[in-house]
Amino acid sequence: MAGPGPRPEPVLDPIWVSMRRDAREWLDREPALAGLLHGAVLDRVDFEEALGCLLAIRLEGPGVDRLLLSRMFDEAVRGDAWIVEASRADISATHERDPACTSYLEPFILFKGYQALQAHRIAHSLWHGGRRIMACYLQSRASAVFGVDIHPAARIGKGLMIDHATGVVIGETAVIGEGVSLLHGVTLGGTGKERGDRHPKIGAGTMIGANASILGNISIGCCCKIGAGSVVLTDVPDNTTYAGVPAREVGTIGGEDWPALSMNQEF
Repeated sequence: MAGPGPRPEPVLDPIWVSMRRDAREWLDREPALAGLLHGAVLDRVDFEEALGCLLAIRLEGPGVDRLLLSRMFDEAVRGDAWIVEASRADISATHERDPACTSYLEPFILFKGYQALQAHRIAHSLWHGGRRIMACYLQSRASAVFGVDIHPAARIGKGLMIDHATGVVIGETAVIGEGVSLLHGVTLGGTGKERGDRHPKIGAGTMIGANASILGNISIGCCCKIGAGSVVLTDVPDNTTYAGVPAREVGTIGGEDWPALSMNQEF
Protein backbone atom coordinates (compact mmCIF):
# COMPACT_ATOMS: atom_id res chain seq x y z
CA MET A 1 0.00 0.00 0.00
CA ALA A 2 1.33 3.38 -0.94
CA GLY A 3 2.10 5.74 1.88
CA PRO A 4 0.52 9.15 2.31
CA GLY A 5 1.28 11.67 -0.38
CA PRO A 6 3.50 14.68 0.18
CA ARG A 7 2.17 17.43 2.40
CA PRO A 8 0.94 20.48 0.54
CA GLU A 9 3.28 23.43 0.59
CA PRO A 10 2.17 26.20 3.00
CA VAL A 11 0.55 29.12 1.29
CA LEU A 12 2.93 32.07 1.22
CA ASP A 13 1.36 35.26 2.50
CA PRO A 14 3.74 38.09 1.50
CA ILE A 15 1.77 40.84 3.23
CA TRP A 16 1.62 38.97 6.52
CA VAL A 17 5.28 37.91 6.32
CA SER A 18 6.28 41.53 5.67
CA MET A 19 4.13 42.83 8.54
CA ARG A 20 5.64 40.37 11.04
CA ARG A 21 9.18 41.13 9.92
CA ASP A 22 8.62 44.86 10.30
CA ALA A 23 6.88 44.38 13.65
CA ARG A 24 9.96 42.64 15.03
CA GLU A 25 12.14 45.46 13.73
CA TRP A 26 9.84 48.10 15.25
CA LEU A 27 9.92 46.23 18.56
CA ASP A 28 13.72 46.41 18.66
CA ARG A 29 13.67 50.12 17.90
CA GLU A 30 10.66 51.15 20.03
CA PRO A 31 10.14 48.81 23.02
CA ALA A 32 7.35 51.08 24.30
CA LEU A 33 5.18 49.69 21.48
CA ALA A 34 5.62 46.09 22.65
CA GLY A 35 2.05 45.69 23.91
CA LEU A 36 0.53 46.96 20.67
CA LEU A 37 2.87 45.04 18.36
CA HIS A 38 2.44 41.77 20.23
CA GLY A 39 -1.30 42.22 20.69
CA ALA A 40 -2.01 43.13 17.08
CA VAL A 41 0.65 41.24 15.10
CA LEU A 42 3.38 39.19 16.76
CA ASP A 43 1.10 37.03 18.91
CA ARG A 44 -1.35 36.40 16.07
CA VAL A 45 -1.35 33.38 13.76
CA ASP A 46 -2.47 35.09 10.56
CA PHE A 47 -3.66 38.33 8.98
CA GLU A 48 -7.30 37.51 9.71
CA GLU A 49 -6.76 37.15 13.46
CA ALA A 50 -4.52 40.21 13.51
CA LEU A 51 -7.17 42.37 11.85
CA GLY A 52 -9.82 41.47 14.42
CA CYS A 53 -7.46 42.00 17.34
CA LEU A 54 -6.23 45.34 16.05
CA LEU A 55 -9.76 46.70 15.64
CA ALA A 56 -10.70 45.44 19.11
CA ILE A 57 -7.70 47.28 20.57
CA ARG A 58 -8.62 50.49 18.76
CA LEU A 59 -12.40 50.38 19.30
CA GLU A 60 -12.84 49.09 22.83
CA GLY A 61 -14.70 51.58 24.97
CA PRO A 62 -16.50 52.08 28.28
CA GLY A 63 -18.71 49.09 28.97
CA VAL A 64 -17.63 47.18 25.85
CA ASP A 65 -15.04 44.50 26.52
CA ARG A 66 -12.06 44.12 24.19
CA LEU A 67 -12.20 40.32 24.33
CA LEU A 68 -15.85 40.24 23.29
CA LEU A 69 -15.13 42.66 20.45
CA SER A 70 -12.15 40.57 19.34
CA ARG A 71 -14.27 37.42 19.21
CA MET A 72 -17.02 39.17 17.28
CA PHE A 73 -14.55 40.67 14.81
CA ASP A 74 -12.79 37.33 14.33
CA GLU A 75 -16.10 35.61 13.60
CA ALA A 76 -17.04 38.32 11.13
CA VAL A 77 -13.68 38.24 9.35
CA ARG A 78 -13.52 34.45 9.10
CA GLY A 79 -17.17 34.20 8.14
CA ASP A 80 -16.97 36.67 5.25
CA ALA A 81 -14.16 36.12 2.75
CA TRP A 82 -14.94 39.48 1.15
CA ILE A 83 -13.76 41.35 4.25
CA VAL A 84 -10.30 39.78 4.08
CA GLU A 85 -10.04 40.19 0.31
CA ALA A 86 -11.01 43.86 0.54
CA SER A 87 -8.77 44.51 3.56
CA ARG A 88 -5.75 43.17 1.72
CA ALA A 89 -6.61 45.20 -1.37
CA ASP A 90 -6.99 48.33 0.80
CA ILE A 91 -3.63 47.88 2.49
CA SER A 92 -1.96 47.29 -0.88
CA ALA A 93 -3.64 50.40 -2.30
CA THR A 94 -2.35 52.52 0.56
CA HIS A 95 1.16 51.09 0.24
CA GLU A 96 1.21 51.78 -3.50
CA ARG A 97 -0.39 55.24 -3.60
CA ASP A 98 0.72 57.03 -0.43
CA PRO A 99 4.30 58.31 -0.76
CA ALA A 100 4.52 58.55 3.04
CA CYS A 101 3.83 54.82 3.41
CA THR A 102 6.95 52.63 3.36
CA SER A 103 5.57 49.30 4.59
CA TYR A 104 2.38 47.27 4.95
CA LEU A 105 2.63 47.52 8.72
CA GLU A 106 2.33 51.32 8.75
CA PRO A 107 -1.27 51.59 7.52
CA PHE A 108 -2.27 48.54 9.54
CA ILE A 109 -0.99 49.94 12.85
CA LEU A 110 -0.89 53.70 12.32
CA PHE A 111 -3.22 54.96 9.55
CA LYS A 112 -6.72 55.76 10.76
CA GLY A 113 -8.10 55.86 7.22
CA TYR A 114 -7.24 52.21 6.73
CA GLN A 115 -8.45 51.23 10.20
CA ALA A 116 -11.74 53.12 9.88
CA LEU A 117 -12.40 51.46 6.54
CA GLN A 118 -11.87 47.99 8.00
CA ALA A 119 -14.18 48.81 10.90
CA HIS A 120 -16.77 49.79 8.30
CA ARG A 121 -16.33 46.53 6.38
CA ILE A 122 -17.13 44.55 9.53
CA ALA A 123 -20.03 46.87 10.42
CA HIS A 124 -21.38 46.43 6.87
CA SER A 125 -21.29 42.64 7.28
CA LEU A 126 -23.10 42.90 10.63
CA TRP A 127 -25.67 45.28 9.11
CA HIS A 128 -26.60 42.78 6.43
CA GLY A 129 -26.47 39.93 8.95
CA GLY A 130 -29.32 41.48 10.93
CA ARG A 131 -27.18 43.00 13.71
CA ARG A 132 -27.95 46.62 12.91
CA ILE A 133 -27.64 47.93 16.46
CA MET A 134 -24.09 46.58 16.78
CA ALA A 135 -23.26 47.84 13.29
CA CYS A 136 -24.39 51.35 14.26
CA TYR A 137 -22.43 51.13 17.50
CA LEU A 138 -19.29 50.37 15.50
CA GLN A 139 -20.06 53.33 13.23
CA SER A 140 -20.41 55.61 16.25
CA ARG A 141 -17.30 54.26 17.95
CA ALA A 142 -15.18 54.45 14.79
CA SER A 143 -16.35 58.04 14.25
CA ALA A 144 -15.29 58.96 17.78
CA VAL A 145 -11.91 57.21 17.54
CA PHE A 146 -10.90 57.91 13.93
CA GLY A 147 -12.87 61.04 12.98
CA VAL A 148 -14.33 59.14 10.02
CA ASP A 149 -18.10 58.57 9.78
CA ILE A 150 -19.21 55.82 7.38
CA HIS A 151 -22.76 54.48 7.57
CA PRO A 152 -22.76 50.66 7.84
CA ALA A 153 -25.10 50.33 4.85
CA ALA A 154 -22.78 52.20 2.45
CA ARG A 155 -21.34 49.93 -0.22
CA ILE A 156 -17.60 50.29 -0.77
CA GLY A 157 -15.50 48.39 -3.28
CA LYS A 158 -12.07 47.00 -2.54
CA GLY A 159 -8.78 48.78 -3.11
CA LEU A 160 -9.91 52.05 -1.50
CA MET A 161 -7.42 54.49 -0.02
CA ILE A 162 -8.60 57.18 2.41
CA ASP A 163 -5.60 59.48 2.79
CA HIS A 164 -5.31 61.31 6.15
CA ALA A 165 -9.05 60.61 6.55
CA THR A 166 -10.01 63.28 9.11
CA GLY A 167 -13.54 64.49 8.53
CA VAL A 168 -14.57 61.96 5.87
CA VAL A 169 -18.35 61.35 5.86
CA ILE A 170 -20.03 58.68 3.72
CA GLY A 171 -23.81 58.40 3.80
CA GLU A 172 -26.13 55.41 4.03
CA THR A 173 -26.93 54.89 0.34
CA ALA A 174 -23.54 55.90 -1.05
CA VAL A 175 -21.81 53.46 -3.39
CA ILE A 176 -18.06 53.56 -4.11
CA GLY A 177 -16.49 51.47 -6.87
CA GLU A 178 -13.16 49.68 -6.78
CA GLY A 179 -9.81 51.42 -6.72
CA VAL A 180 -11.05 54.83 -5.56
CA SER A 181 -8.94 57.34 -3.59
CA LEU A 182 -10.43 59.86 -1.14
CA LEU A 183 -8.56 62.60 0.66
CA HIS A 184 -9.43 64.14 4.00
CA GLY A 185 -12.66 66.03 4.53
CA VAL A 186 -14.56 64.38 1.66
CA THR A 187 -18.34 64.26 2.10
CA LEU A 188 -20.61 61.91 0.17
CA GLY A 189 -23.87 63.28 1.51
CA GLY A 190 -27.50 64.04 0.84
CA THR A 191 -29.16 67.35 0.02
CA GLY A 192 -31.90 67.43 2.62
CA LYS A 193 -33.99 65.23 4.89
CA GLU A 194 -35.47 63.06 2.17
CA ARG A 195 -35.35 59.28 2.66
CA GLY A 196 -34.53 56.54 0.21
CA ASP A 197 -31.64 56.49 -2.25
CA ARG A 198 -30.13 59.91 -1.62
CA HIS A 199 -26.33 59.66 -1.74
CA PRO A 200 -23.70 59.70 -4.51
CA LYS A 201 -22.44 56.79 -6.59
CA ILE A 202 -18.69 56.93 -7.31
CA GLY A 203 -17.20 55.07 -10.27
CA ALA A 204 -14.04 52.95 -10.18
CA GLY A 205 -10.64 54.63 -10.38
CA THR A 206 -11.88 58.08 -9.37
CA MET A 207 -9.93 60.44 -7.11
CA ILE A 208 -11.78 62.92 -4.89
CA GLY A 209 -9.71 65.83 -3.55
CA ALA A 210 -9.54 67.15 -0.02
CA ASN A 211 -12.71 68.72 1.42
CA ALA A 212 -14.75 68.06 -1.71
CA SER A 213 -18.49 67.61 -1.13
CA ILE A 214 -20.54 65.44 -3.48
CA LEU A 215 -24.20 65.79 -2.62
CA GLY A 216 -27.35 63.97 -3.62
CA ASN A 217 -28.19 60.83 -5.58
CA ILE A 218 -25.84 61.68 -8.44
CA SER A 219 -23.34 59.65 -10.41
CA ILE A 220 -19.61 60.34 -10.62
CA GLY A 221 -18.23 58.34 -13.53
CA CYS A 222 -15.25 56.02 -13.68
CA CYS A 223 -11.73 57.46 -13.68
CA CYS A 224 -12.78 61.00 -12.80
CA LYS A 225 -10.93 63.66 -10.84
CA ILE A 226 -12.77 65.95 -8.40
CA GLY A 227 -10.81 69.01 -7.34
CA ALA A 228 -10.14 69.88 -3.71
CA GLY A 229 -12.87 71.98 -2.10
CA SER A 230 -15.35 71.39 -4.91
CA VAL A 231 -19.10 71.08 -4.39
CA VAL A 232 -20.56 68.63 -6.91
CA LEU A 233 -24.33 68.68 -7.41
CA THR A 234 -24.72 67.11 -10.87
CA ASP A 235 -23.67 63.91 -12.65
CA VAL A 236 -20.06 63.75 -13.85
CA PRO A 237 -19.23 61.78 -17.02
CA ASP A 238 -16.44 59.18 -17.14
CA ASN A 239 -12.85 60.40 -17.54
CA THR A 240 -13.65 64.00 -16.60
CA THR A 241 -12.16 66.55 -14.23
CA TYR A 242 -14.62 68.69 -12.25
CA ALA A 243 -13.76 71.55 -9.91
CA GLY A 244 -15.29 74.65 -8.38
CA VAL A 245 -18.31 75.78 -6.35
CA PRO A 246 -20.55 74.61 -7.81
CA ALA A 247 -18.30 72.21 -9.69
CA ARG A 248 -18.13 72.28 -13.47
CA GLU A 249 -16.09 70.47 -16.08
CA VAL A 250 -12.57 71.88 -16.38
CA GLY A 251 -10.95 69.18 -18.48
CA THR A 252 -10.62 65.55 -19.38
CA ILE A 253 -8.28 62.98 -17.90
CA GLY A 254 -6.17 62.42 -21.01
CA GLY A 255 -3.46 59.85 -20.50
CA GLU A 256 -4.33 59.15 -16.86
CA ASP A 257 -6.45 56.05 -17.01
CA TRP A 258 -6.93 55.82 -13.23
CA PRO A 259 -6.51 59.13 -11.36
CA ALA A 260 -6.93 57.26 -8.07
CA LEU A 261 -3.67 55.44 -8.77
CA SER A 262 -1.57 58.36 -10.02
CA MET A 263 -2.87 60.72 -7.30
CA ASN A 264 -1.98 63.66 -9.55
CA GLN A 265 -4.01 66.58 -8.21
CA GLU A 266 -2.99 69.11 -10.83
CA PHE A 267 -5.40 70.06 -13.62
